[in-house]
Amino acid sequence: MLADLLERHQHEFHPVLPVDLNAADVARLDFTAHNPVVRDADLRDTTAFETLVTQLLADQNAHIGVGGYLENRVIYRRSPGLFGDPAVPARSLHLGVDVWLRAGTPVLAPLDATVHSVQDNDNFGDYGPTVILQHTLEDTTFYTLYGHLSRRETALLRPGMAIEKGQTFTEVGPAPENGDWPPHLHFQVIADLQGRSGDFPGVALPEEREQWAALCPNPNLILQSRWL
Repeated sequence: MLADLLERHQHEFHPVLPVDLNAADVARLDFTAHNPVVRDADLRDTTAFETLVTQLLADQNAHIGVGGYLENRVIYRRSPGLFGDPAVPARSLHLGVDVWLRAGTPVLAPLDATVHSVQDNDNFGDYGPTVILQHTLEDTTFYTLYGHLSRRETALLRPGMAIEKGQTFTEVGPAPENGDWPPHLHFQVIADLQGRSGDFPGVALPEEREQWAALCPNPNLILQSRWL
């Protein structure tokens, strides 16, 4: 399994962001219905959403927020056209880790990579500028996805470009170009893209948790934050 492979190689990964995700000023943010502040908020207004994130961080004396893997979230109500339809069950199970921090923060490759695909998923509440990198370990190919990026930096990338381990290849993007979210990086690990390019589901149905967890193992195997 990909999770076992990543665990064996944890000592080799370069940080994805130039910040210490184990520092005291990092906090885990809860976007489930168990958090009444989030549950009762109207997050369709991005400015109000950013104010909420700022408050959640301040309440924990933090400057950076992390979390989200396999979290059953309520925040996707802001984009019902993307994540649900009143006639069908809503997708709300988050398949990546979000790191909430300032726009303009560099994003670095955790391993040597090739740019698989680049796409601007520019619907409200979508990924915005998105990069998928392709990696190989022990003859196993897998992918890392980076969402909510800077349009200008991401536009410089082309499929097939070689990216060295530790190389900055894009930046965390600002709203509204990042899909109209408070600034953060969505980081996801994917075993099989299933023929997709430039995009991949970052949210799944809660009842499909087991199959999606196998396809998208815990990104903290690479990030290695004690808060996750």
